[in-house]
Amino acid sequence: MAVADAPGLRPTSDRVRETLFNWLQPGLAGARVLDLFAGSGALGLEALSRGAREAVLVERDPQLAETLRAAVGRLQAEGQAQVVRADALDWLGAPMSGRFDLVFLDPPFASNPWPELLRLLPPWLAAGARLYVEASLAATVPLGPEWLPQREGGTREVRYALYRHAPRAGTPAATLAPEPNADGAATE
Repeated sequence: MAVADAPGLRPTSDRVRETLFNWLQPGLAGARVLDLFAGSGALGLEALSRGAREAVLVERDPQLAETLRAAVGRLQAEGQAQVVRADALDWLGAPMSGRFDLVFLDPPFASNPWPELLRLLPPWLAAGARLYVEASLAATVPLGPEWLPQREGGTREVRYALYRHAPRAGTPAATLAPEPNADGAATE
């Protein structure tokens, strides 16, 4: 799939995407997927191609949203994929349009939407929902105790992890935190 050129657009690498979908494959069939900060739409559209029932792709950039709509048309996935041109945080703050089994969160690295994003997300989640997080090496993603780590990985540029939503009291908080360097200090 051709990727549009837009400031801050950084599609998930093929290697990371392959790893992610190997992790997801056993539970992907019939899933309802939310791809916030959709960008190229690679994650949401690949989820559909691997058996997800429905994908909602939220992208605020008008050119990228139009490119996503064209890709959905080429794939003849209009009945399964919905492209929403909106800011992800604004969209999460609007009235709900259903709950999701899997959410992809890969915001632009220059932004820091994590606290607000993680506050707004829970009502949108189905029971046992999974959350994929991709962040820069220097970012700290303050996931709460309701997020149980499932798998983690990284490259020279990004850290990525898969979590399962399991709200319950007394569970230690999960945090995707910067990796320490050889001196024990966090990397930038």
